[in-house]
Amino acid sequence: MNRHLFEGTGTLIRFILRRDRLRLPIWLASFIAISVIVAIAFAGLYQTNAERLAIAETMQNPAVIAMLGPGYGYGLENYPIGAITAHEMLLMTAIVVGLMNILLIIRHTRTDEEDGRIEMVRSLPVGRLSNLLSVLVVLTGVNILLALLLGFSLTVLGIAGMGLEGSLLYGSALGASGMIFAGVAAISAQLSSNARSTLGLAFTILLVSYIIRVVGDLRNETLSWFSPLSWVLRTEVYVNNYWWPILLTVSVALLLMGIALYLNSIRDLGSGFIPSRSGKEKASKTLLSSFGLVFRLQRTGLIVWGIGLLVVGVIYGSLFGELETYFDEIDLMQQMVILVEGFSLTEQFIPLLMSIIAILSTIPVLMSILKVKTEEKNDRLEHLISRAVSRNRLMGSYLTMSILTGFVMLTLSSIGLGVMGNIVMEENLSFGIYYSAAMVYFPAILTMIGVAVLLFGWASKWTGLVWLYLALAFFIVYMGSLFQFEDWVEKLTPFGYIAKIPIEEMDYWSSAIMITVAISLIVIGMIGFHRRDIGR
Repeated sequence: MNRHLFEGTGTLIRFILRRDRLRLPIWLASFIAISVIVAIAFAGLYQTNAERLAIAETMQNPAVIAMLGPGYGYGLENYPIGAITAHEMLLMTAIVVGLMNILLIIRHTRTDEEDGRIEMVRSLPVGRLSNLLSVLVVLTGVNILLALLLGFSLTVLGIAGMGLEGSLLYGSALGASGMIFAGVAAISAQLSSNARSTLGLAFTILLVSYIIRVVGDLRNETLSWFSPLSWVLRTEVYVNNYWWPILLTVSVALLLMGIALYLNSIRDLGSGFIPSRSGKEKASKTLLSSFGLVFRLQRTGLIVWGIGLLVVGVIYGSLFGELETYFDEIDLMQQMVILVEGFSLTEQFIPLLMSIIAILSTIPVLMSILKVKTEEKNDRLEHLISRAVSRNRLMGSYLTMSILTGFVMLTLSSIGLGVMGNIVMEENLSFGIYYSAAMVYFPAILTMIGVAVLLFGWASKWTGLVWLYLALAFFIVYMGSLFQFEDWVEKLTPFGYIAKIPIEEMDYWSSAIMITVAISLIVIGMIGFHRRDIGR
């Protein structure tokens, strides 16, 4: 009987591979290309052991530990370039690999279920668990392939200190991270009753994992063991090359996948174990407007992301009390960092932290505006427009919601940063400094909204490019100080035009230009949306 539960799995595996024949190679090639480029760049930047030890010492900074995790191997006579690469890249790449797995699992489970494809597949001679098992098998294979390709790609570079074992371990850490979040997404798909809730639940678990790791690495190491993101950092790649964290991560991932398969076997198609709340007998007056409907549909996501960014602000703010002490105790840091006269060290760290927070804040903003594409894909947009709702009014509702989301995210993160920062510091900064340092990024977020609307209006199939553009912005901001990019590289994204408040004066001219560009992109995008057929 059990054999029939998995009947047709091989056929479905081939079907998934055919559907993702472009998507999967692009993901894999992107991970390998970025990792190889970064490794080569670091090898060129830090050629002597003294330079590598100097950069290693900067990694003991609490702010760096919060963002990247704890460093290791500081006592080595010859600090390897691989350790620098792993410390700078492993955690952030693991998060992106986790995102890839979450998105692909949801695409082939809950989204297909909502669109009726799973019901059609089950009408054929296919087992009850075949679809979920085939997705998990494909993604497990993709993560293993990523580990092997990445390991061999880094090895053939021939960089000293980046041998075969360390490179395979680096790739395995990323692959194991992907597997565990594939398991998380698979369970989320069984608990939630639709794709939107599944995405929110899986993203929340990923965000909570990151927050637990940050708090644990800074305050209590025991707490870090509750985050799978912390496990892969314990591999100490290219120094001690511990494999047991990989075994732990893979074991937990397989356990999660097994639980997901069991839940799938006892769940009715179209339902979830977390039941949807029954609606009120009469709709609220707020739902009589298109904006009210959009706000109601995105309210939960707004609250979850708002709490998450508030917590991120609190965590980063808790570091400010230790920055001055850290700098006072380490002579090398005082020699490396040139302080801007008239500003404290904390004031000079605020722009760096805010640039990262602003990019994180852009994620829920883009998710909000791109919900309109999801509604169109599921044929709900056509239903709304067929009533007394114009395209401009409907699009305006999504625009208002995304702009409101950006404003709320920046406000909450600055509140968390400012309140906690002033609690831990002896000399407080005015809240206006924190708030202005955050809101200065608002024009950049508006520009990203403009890019999303432009793509949706004229080339809706390519709206995913805006995520690649945001990833490019993150790469430039995140790696800019290490790679010392030329100015024109930083200007490739709107985040490169932002003044570093409070150590720089507000650049009203750049902000005005970005707002003008954002409005222009939105108008052009809405013209395209008004002209094209819905569903194309």
